Parts: sequence; C-alpha cells; structure tokens
Amino acid sequence: MKVPVSLIQKLRQTSGAGILDCRKALEETQGNIEKAVEILRRKGLAIAAKKGDRIAQEGVIEAYVHSGERMGALVELNCETDFVARTKEFRQLAHNIAMQVVASRPLYVGPEDIPAEVVEREKESFRAQAKEENKPPQVIDRIADGRLEKYFDEICLLRQPFIRDEDRTVQDMVNGYIARLGENIRVKRFAHFELGEGE
Repeated sequence: MKVPVSLIQKLRQTSGAGILDCRKALEETQGNIEKAVEILRRKGLAIAAKKGDRIAQEGVIEAYVHSGERMGALVELNCETDFVARTKEFRQLAHNIAMQVVASRPLYVGPEDIPAEVVEREKESFRAQAKEENKPPQVIDRIADGRLEKYFDEICLLRQPFIRDEDRTVQDMVNGYIARLGENIRVKRFAHFELGEGE
C-alpha cells in the first residue's frame, strides 16, 4: 500500500517518530493510525531497553514554577552526551517532567526507589483491607499485590499517566525520546515545592 504523505505527517506529529519509521508502521497497518502508533511505541520500548545499560551522566536541571508562583519543581534529567542535553527536544522533555511533578506530586521516581519498609507496610495494609472485605484467604496476597501495583502507579513519577496524554505513562514518554534522540535518558531525582509547605 502506498501511504499518503499527509498520513505520514499526521502520524509523525502524533508520535514524534522519524518519517521512515512512520511510513513503515503505516504500511504494516494498512494506513491505520492507532495501530501504527502502537507499533511505534513497541519499537520505542525495544530501543529504550537496548540503551538502558548505557551511562547517562550529562543532562540538565529543569525548574518549573506554576502560574501564581505558589508551586514549583526541580528535576534532574540525565542523558549520555552534552550535545543531546542542549537540544530543544531534551529540554522540552525536562520541562514536561517538571510540570508533571507539580501537577501530580509523585513521591518517588520509580518503585525501585521506595524503601523496603514502606513497601512492606503498604502491602500489609492492603492484606488487612482484603481480610476485612472477607476475601478468600487464597487470594489475599494476589489482591494485595494488585493494590500495591496501583499504589506504585499513583506515587511513582515514571508510572503516572502523563498529564498531557493520559493514555501514556511518563515512562512511555521518556522511551519515545530515547528512541528519537538515540541515547539513554533517565530521571535521576526531583523535588516539589509549595509555598508554606512543611511549616
């Protein structure tokens, strides 16, 4: 199937992928944009997995202050080279992540950053809830694990739905940039600030 240029451009705007990748995905899906987007996302995940072991020590610290100047965030976003760190795309990603921190107030970057005692305390709490709901004993651990995963989705930055596209997580967005920029990218840390907080 010959894919019209307008369809390639539309997919490129939606996904941010390269022209050749967009054309191949559209050819594979017979012009179906939704399926093509899914193919590009899977490809981005594969690229991100390949680059995940590479060292990311360059990057930026991005500050975002919300309108009204009562809330803000700092985010350290790392990549492999200073060249990529200075690109407009990389800085836009850092800005979007800082906005996410202000809007969604995560507590940790990812589940691996949560202290073991916090995970165990929450899991025990979910087990107790399941028992109070009179769930069968053989499924209590499974229920607790499922609720723990949902809890991670709420408190971990990379697992939260991205504020500008709730069909994707923040990690999906980062993976898209990894595929586009060709470097490992990782959120190292963040801080959230709110006027009068902690008093």
